[in-house]
Amino acid sequence: QVQLVESGGGLVQAGVSLRLSCAASGRLVGTNVMAWYRQAPGKQRELVATITSDGNTNYADSVKGRFTISRDNVKTTVYLQMNSLNLEDTAVYYCNVKRRSFPKYDYWGQGTQVTVSS
Repeated sequence: QVQLVESGGGLVQAGVSLRLSCAASGRLVGTNVMAWYRQAPGKQRELVATITSDGNTNYADSVKGRFTISRDNVKTTVYLQMNSLNLEDTAVYYCNVKRRSFPKYDYWGQGTQVTVSS
């Protein structure tokens, strides 16, 4: 069983940067999509960014130009560089790795809190 462990969250002031990391323990078979989601208090979980095994990325409109997702396939780690943080970025951030073809898998991290203060 693969476990995803996030790190890097914390309490920061608006305007600063933060980098989240998510390391997978165990082997991830085949190609997959790694992603970051977030869930703010009282809101549904939303997709923040995705990256495929060959490096193609997509971002939510709310973070385009501020956040950058990257991955290290050797270390099976995904990162989220967050710049120019604002109050609306406050949320619990979750990493996810998913493969839709055989062998299918869908793993989630436990979440890391990011709180942006004014």
